Amino acid sequence: MKSCRHTNLVLLPETSLRLRCRHCHLTLKAEELEGGYCPECFETERVKRVDFEKLESSAATRYQCEACGAIIEYSVHSADGNLK
Repeated sequence: MKSCRHTNLVLLPETSLRLRCRHCHLTLKAEELEGGYCPECFETERVKRVDFEKLESSAATRYQCEACGAIIEYSVHSADGNLK
């Protein structure tokens, strides 16, 4: 396997807000949530569940190497080790 120096990087777009059903754990984008209820719970159990948890997006900036396809995350930490 050849080593790649990752010299050609492309900035990846930020991920949108994601929601997870507290019952079946289906994860989907907020804009995919049609009707306001979990489509998986409705399809399998015919129950319209609306209890979702919001998943925090990463504070890291993501890049992809055009040569090898590797995804690289970059985040800035403060002196105390917490994300800025």
